[in-house]
Amino acid sequence: MQAMVLNAVGAPLEWIELPDREPGPGQISVMVSACGVCRTDLHVVDGELPHPVTPIIPGHEIVGRIDRVGAGVEGLRVGERVGVPWLGHTCGVCPYCLGHHENLCDAPLFTGYTRDGGFATATIADARFAFPLGEKGEDVSLAPLLCAGLIGWRSLVMAGDGKRLGLYGFGAAAHILAQVAVWQGRSVYAFTRPGDLKTQAFARSLGATWSGGSDEPPPDPLDAAIIFAVVGDLVPTALKAVRKGGRVVCAGIHMSDIPGFAYALLWEERQLVSVANLTRQDGLDFLSLAPSVGVITTTHPYPLREANTALADLRAGRFDGAAVLTP
Repeated sequence: MQAMVLNAVGAPLEWIELPDREPGPGQISVMVSACGVCRTDLHVVDGELPHPVTPIIPGHEIVGRIDRVGAGVEGLRVGERVGVPWLGHTCGVCPYCLGHHENLCDAPLFTGYTRDGGFATATIADARFAFPLGEKGEDVSLAPLLCAGLIGWRSLVMAGDGKRLGLYGFGAAAHILAQVAVWQGRSVYAFTRPGDLKTQAFARSLGATWSGGSDEPPPDPLDAAIIFAVVGDLVPTALKAVRKGGRVVCAGIHMSDIPGFAYALLWEERQLVSVANLTRQDGLDFLSLAPSVGVITTTHPYPLREANTALADLRAGRFDGAAVLTP
């Protein structure tokens, strides 16, 4: 197998030939056909997440086909197309796992961060955390659903049922979630970097009622806002934008420090919450819903060897939608 490997935090990924790996008990071997490039991959490469593990193969929006199964695997077969997400393993015995909050597991493993991921031609996955994808849809188009879509979905559920929804940061997750929200009958208000007219137009093309810079107030008070951008300064901005009783959801795994703000912004029962990881049920719910919504992902394919270019382009905001690596 071949892989793009992070050998040291902050260093470029390196193309490496590795021995093929055999799946252990409860595991599957997956031949990777597409792997999305997520902003979390930047956090891994840049060392912005705690306790980095190196060397590591990044990538956690994996689409591929099973070529081998380990002992004890049930419900999956060789040749089946599956998706492998960020949450790659949980202990199953901590209070959070036992309480149906496996996204908060005390001893998790994360694909592409604490266990090898999909910036490779093959990967080993915990069979319990691989989602059957069926045969509808192209591999490259499905890859962003495995994190951008799933985290977006969990954030939307946490945001509640309000009709006026603000999305701060209109990247891979927001461009998927906007389509879901519009399908649900909500009005989407898209906030981008100030002056980013191209992305604002992109948001409107996906059904956004309004789009503008993050330095602009929305034309109407929001029922809820989801912050996908990694900028902590947006928290008080979003709190100003939501109505009394509104909710602000921080959807990123990493965010810059949140500045101090007046209690008045939180008062009147506004809520500020965060989203952490996902559960398998989130995956099952969203992946079964996405075909009904007719989600169309805007993707930019890169050859696997050009993973560093894809990461650099993502960091610089050179495209709308999502980058996807293909072997």
